[in-house]
Amino acid sequence: MVIERASRLRKVEEELASARELLGDPDMAAEAKSEVTMLEQELAAIENELPALLIPHDPLDDRSAIVEIRAGAGGDEAALFAADLYRMYTRFIERRGGWRIELMSFSDATLGGLKEVIFKVIGASAFGTMRWESGVHRVQRVPATEAAGRIHTSAATVAVLPEAEEVDVRIEDKDLRIDVFRSSGPGGQSVNTTDSAVRITHLPTGLVVSQQDQKSQLQNKLKGMEVLRSRLLDLRIAEQEAARSRLRRSQVSTGDRSAKIRTYNYPQSRVTDHRIGFQTHNLGGVMDGDIGEMIEALKMEDVAEKLGGDE
Repeated sequence: MVIERASRLRKVEEELASARELLGDPDMAAEAKSEVTMLEQELAAIENELPALLIPHDPLDDRSAIVEIRAGAGGDEAALFAADLYRMYTRFIERRGGWRIELMSFSDATLGGLKEVIFKVIGASAFGTMRWESGVHRVQRVPATEAAGRIHTSAATVAVLPEAEEVDVRIEDKDLRIDVFRSSGPGGQSVNTTDSAVRITHLPTGLVVSQQDQKSQLQNKLKGMEVLRSRLLDLRIAEQEAARSRLRRSQVSTGDRSAKIRTYNYPQSRVTDHRIGFQTHNLGGVMDGDIGEMIEALKMEDVAEKLGGDE
């Protein structure tokens, strides 16, 4: 791919030089000007593509993504915001050709909000695209329940993990404690009248996964193990990156989930990504899933940092 684009770059440069020579010919000037404009645009596009192609490809980027959204500080308003984020990602994924969502766990809250949702994004380069969403998302707006019209600040956390395969993470049976209990959430009679819910504790790390959305104990265990493997893989990757001192100032590449990454300001219809200073006043479009431009900006910043080397 790199050789192909570099070859095309040289050819475009040669064609552009020839077209510019014709600008002085009265009979050819108009056609040459149009050709120069077209070639300059193609040249700029190739020059933008090449740096990213020079970065070694991360094989994890090709995997499906496990996305976890949780309401943070802010009570009912935080739960409503978590539901808004879930809708935002759902709309974004619906518009991506060949992508789909597989719901893994859903815990709703009052007023149409949600406490937590876990879902899998299946599609080409799903993790490589969604990984930039990991972190604390903050919202500033007047809640529907606020009679005085005061602006409140609340938050939700987003974690994006690469789907783990069994060969990535070895989990010993002796390292697990599995408890079963009766489901308390929605799901119908078959869910609520049997001990089908499963809680899996990974003893060495203390990681806990609860799963109750499926109809049988076996299905819940399989879904729970899938989430646990992804969390363990994510933990291992974070430890490796820290050991290699690859925690960049902007935290673009690490997706540090303790960091506030983005603010959604409703009174000013503004969305700000704090890692790269990206701003847009198209808040309505963003909340309707129009986040592609922001994700591309984050990708390009990461490429620039990697090409520049670690500080």
